[in-house]
Amino acid sequence: MNVIEVQNLRKEFKSFSSRPGLTGAFRDLLTRNYKVHAAVDDISLTVKQGEMVGYIGENGAGKSTTIKMLTGILTPTSGSIVVNGMDPHKEREEFVRTIGVVFGQRSQLWWDIAVQESFRLLKKVYRVSDADYNRHMGHVIETLEIGPLLDKPVRKLSLGQRMRCELAAALIHNPPLLFLDEPTIGLDVLVKLKIRKFLKEINEQYKTTILLTTHDLTDIEALCERVVLLDEGKIIYDGKLSQLQTSAVEGKQVEFEFLKEVDSDGLPGMANVSWEHKDDATWLAYVNGDERLVSQLISEVVQSNPIKNVRINEISTEEIVRKIYEEGMTIR
Repeated sequence: MNVIEVQNLRKEFKSFSSRPGLTGAFRDLLTRNYKVHAAVDDISLTVKQGEMVGYIGENGAGKSTTIKMLTGILTPTSGSIVVNGMDPHKEREEFVRTIGVVFGQRSQLWWDIAVQESFRLLKKVYRVSDADYNRHMGHVIETLEIGPLLDKPVRKLSLGQRMRCELAAALIHNPPLLFLDEPTIGLDVLVKLKIRKFLKEINEQYKTTILLTTHDLTDIEALCERVVLLDEGKIIYDGKLSQLQTSAVEGKQVEFEFLKEVDSDGLPGMANVSWEHKDDATWLAYVNGDERLVSQLISEVVQSNPIKNVRINEISTEEIVRKIYEEGMTIR
């Protein structure tokens, strides 16, 4: 069953372009120039029930705009959206009862009242019965360790405490679909680990579908088997996270630490191997090939240079994404 079905989705924004100088300012009073920018450019996407999908891309790639259209906050310029069997914009009142949303930089809790009072208000908004609230939220509060925070005003909470409460608030009505837009921004490692553990639990226990956007790719690696990579409003990759590493041009990284400084002339030139100088005595080799090519590379380097240390690393997701955007690395 598809929880999210998106076909040829497009969102355009029109921005005013001012002319330079005083003359230009007078001309702008009479006629204005506008530019049309497609923040989301004809994307198609399906997400099945129970999936945890990482939606990643650079700033301005269109991630948050997509989330806002999927949640009914923005109306698409063209294309179709069906989420939980409904049109998010046209059936908004009924639709919002089936989703939970956490925006890392915006709060759904009331700033000056106790956290538990915000929870009670949201319980009324979503028409959750006392029995359902006590049964479900007891587990959520215990797992996120927010019991001692319930009687504190939101303004008195640290960022990590507030984000755990925000996540709990989004789950008061136990929605089948959860949107998370930068939920761990600015959080320390311990809080991130608690949130990741909790998200895995609700996914396993309730089959909650989760769409996660974040710049912290360790969150993606810890939670998501599937990733959707966005660039300038277009999807450039949609598949398994494990496949992304093998689909990228460079798949393995071999770090050579030499006993003395080595220049590029002392390194073997091999097909499907590229070199990067890390420091005076350390070079990185990016290898597009299997273990046999890695073994051959190490053998040739060791024969011609004194080696202090050799490390073989899988290239991290963060490094692959960086190379895709900065260096134009292609994906098969």
